[in-house]
Amino acid sequence: MVRMSADERRESVIRAAITEFARGGYHGTSTETIARRVGVSQPYLFRLFPGKQAIFLAAAERCLERTRGVFEEVAKDLPAGAAAEDRVHAMAAAYRRLISEDPDSLLMQMQVYVAVASAEAAGDHGFGDSIRAGWLDLWDAVHLNLGADREETKSFMAYGMLINTLVTLGFPDDHRVWTGFYESARTA
Repeated sequence: MVRMSADERRESVIRAAITEFARGGYHGTSTETIARRVGVSQPYLFRLFPGKQAIFLAAAERCLERTRGVFEEVAKDLPAGAAAEDRVHAMAAAYRRLISEDPDSLLMQMQVYVAVASAEAAGDHGFGDSIRAGWLDLWDAVHLNLGADREETKSFMAYGMLINTLVTLGFPDDHRVWTGFYESARTA
């Protein structure tokens, strides 16, 4: 049996944390559950991460990085000078694939918003600051990949948040709430 390095084990913890936090939220997920999913002890888990919040932040940052990476990759593959509308449709289709293929990524995003609001209400602003920094990086990537047009960026992100809500609530693709969405943004 091959032993994993600490970095490989850390990576497996982040992947497991995304799944567990996506399903149970920050407060509803124990570090014991994450450790069990990875096959390590809790003390070993805390050698990799200083605490539950650090694990959650690593999972949240991974989801934001992955989403940003999807947008950057699709924009890179577009022909130079592609029209803004083509960029919007390509990025929307790529995001639709991401949340269809990895629903935990979407659910983790939704859990992040709840966790930040809860932490802020309890007076922990550092937690939200970390998440906001990652979200701002995502915003900036979308903004640049859409040609640095503020209105286009705002519209794209607003549609994305609405799509997140509709998908999370389980509205099927043929439901009337999807009427008027461009086809590239609709769920598969």
